[in-house]
Amino acid sequence: MQGVVYVNGVITAADAAVVPVFDHGFLYGEGVYETLRTYKRAPFLFAEHMARLRRSAGMIALAVPMTDAEMAAAVGSTIDACPGGELYIRILVTRGVGELTYNPKATPQPTLVIITKPLPGFPAANYADGIRVALVGVRRNHPDALNPQIKSNNLLNNAMAAQEAIRLGADEALMRNHDGFIVECSQSNFFVVKDGRLATPPLGDGLLPGITRQFVIDLAREAGIAVEERPLLPVEAQGADEAFITGTTREITPVTKIDDQPVGNGKPGPVTTKLMAMFASRAS
Repeated sequence: MQGVVYVNGVITAADAAVVPVFDHGFLYGEGVYETLRTYKRAPFLFAEHMARLRRSAGMIALAVPMTDAEMAAAVGSTIDACPGGELYIRILVTRGVGELTYNPKATPQPTLVIITKPLPGFPAANYADGIRVALVGVRRNHPDALNPQIKSNNLLNNAMAAQEAIRLGADEALMRNHDGFIVECSQSNFFVVKDGRLATPPLGDGLLPGITRQFVIDLAREAGIAVEERPLLPVEAQGADEAFITGTTREITPVTKIDDQPVGNGKPGPVTTKLMAMFASRAS
């Protein structure tokens, strides 16, 4: 296992990093996280990720044990200890170590973990030719059960969707909510283009407010591309002129096939490629 990991102030090689088995993040999935990446060895959109981390933590009454400045310093130290080029970063805050109970009073001190490792690359063909997504049977959590706006360490819902897509030979899982509307993918947000207009599911339909999602919406509006946040039925996605996914590590990735049906002409479209170029210019 490559990389360097910070655990409660101690930085070690990845294979030496440990968290006690009585940590409630391990026992119950009680925790939140953020995934970041670097450009020129600097975390991208750090302030936005920290704001979402605090929102997620607040929704489960979990204290983040550092200020943003302290977190930036801890992340920076971990990056400095990790050799190589661009990095993947994962910040995790859990309820902490305590007895086998759901009572938060048993865990007075949160656990903070920062993982850094070489950024995994995706095949160039993903961006040049697009990827295939599968409309899976696993539904996104209902907000009244486990709100998808909490970026929780409990990722079983996402994992089951992704594993279904893998069995189907797809690159990503396209998920619906309880009402049958498309909401997001297992590790990314989803956009379609129809008649030059960009559309993506609204947060109220039950999805994670992606940092890259919002960055791309802002880019599109800056470029004069009309953007709608509205409910999307599967038939609309399948009948779109273009589609793409967004995420921290995937950036903007064209979707050229949903299940076995081509999107548009089966190639990345002009709106997608324009936004990809704008993203690359701003991020690099």
